Amino acid sequence: MLCASSSSFGHASMTMASSPLSRFVGTTLRYDHPARNLITTASASAYPLNKDSPRPKTYKEVTKPFRKIFAREISTQSKDDDISIAKALLYIAAEDEAFLAFNREMDAMSFVKENQSDSEEELETVQDQSYPDSEEHLLQLDGKSISEWLSELDAISKEVEAELVSRDIGCHSVQILEAVNTVLFDTRGFERTSKRLALDPKYSYLHSVLNSRCGTAFLFSVIYIEVCQRLGLPIVGARVGEEFLIWPKTENPEELFSENSGQSLFAIINGRCVDDPGSMASDLTGKSLLGLDVATNRDIIGIALANLIRVHWRRASKPSPGLMLTSPLSQLNNTSVSNFPLLRPQDLRLAIAAAERLLILEPLNWRLRRDLGMMHYYVSRQSREAIQELSICIAFAFDEEEAKVLTLFVEKLHLLSSLKSPFSSDRLAVR
Repeated sequence: MLCASSSSFGHASMTMASSPLSRFVGTTLRYDHPARNLITTASASAYPLNKDSPRPKTYKEVTKPFRKIFAREISTQSKDDDISIAKALLYIAAEDEAFLAFNREMDAMSFVKENQSDSEEELETVQDQSYPDSEEHLLQLDGKSISEWLSELDAISKEVEAELVSRDIGCHSVQILEAVNTVLFDTRGFERTSKRLALDPKYSYLHSVLNSRCGTAFLFSVIYIEVCQRLGLPIVGARVGEEFLIWPKTENPEELFSENSGQSLFAIINGRCVDDPGSMASDLTGKSLLGLDVATNRDIIGIALANLIRVHWRRASKPSPGLMLTSPLSQLNNTSVSNFPLLRPQDLRLAIAAAERLLILEPLNWRLRRDLGMMHYYVSRQSREAIQELSICIAFAFDEEEAKVLTLFVEKLHLLSSLKSPFSSDRLAVR
């Protein structure tokens, strides 16, 4: 059942010689919350394609090739119908996994350097990782390539075909959708996460949902779209309030609301929210469906990225309950270091990465650029990136009052930078 809210990773695998360090591999040592339970990582995926390339020294060098692959997939030169939603979401996960893998290796190397009893050979062992020699090997998720994850969706569609044959029925949209539900939720045991678990990033990455068979309703909608596309049944979707609803493409939307065996086709595909009086979905009719803005493939990828921003920011700000991205804008006169909020750096960087990718899709979204600038501010109070993004935001802002506030805030950042305070470095000024 797929009523999807549009508002809402294992451990590293490293090849090492036996040493005291090996027990730390796959564990985040510096951060307050380890990367386990987020993304299962193949160490090779953290590095560039060329074996002769210099070893990456920063996370940006590590993630750059992944970002390029994602940008290529969603390029404005591509027709929207030619963009693969599944591929784009898997590329997003691959970049985030590479970032986490790099963090884990840096933690392991830091441990070696700080432990006087460890030998130089152990440090070399950590550094001597194999380099992938192709894009296919670069993009590894949970030990599988992108094509292997796409094959998971192919396998589901073949199971649906087998289900239809076993029932000896035709290929009417209602019967296909019922068969998809049977395969996903009965045969394979997929289930939607609770609202509490929906805040765990594990359930917001497509490969993790395919692997664990548990995830957000939005990602189940994506799986539904991908599977039905393989079966020749086009599925479209739209935001309706806090939900993302999907339905088969039809010139007669009224047929979606005609009950069949006590349930309408719209309810079959979208689940319980259709009957929930508190959901805007319960008020929809065939006529009102025609008035909805159908999401493009780029829109759906954008929703997935917006969800990642939200999930990672909530985790990043958990040590500071109630903190909002824009809180500093209402506290322009407060420059107290003691009041600077505690944040989880790894989650903050992941939120920033999601926002940067979303800006590739929506370069004129000034509120998104404002939020990205504020996240950079939380990384370092005099961040050049914060000043840059917020300055661009001012130029695009439609809200004159907010533009004034942002201008004052940027002037404050310039002043703090000129004072060369202890926060002026690029180090992450969060705990």
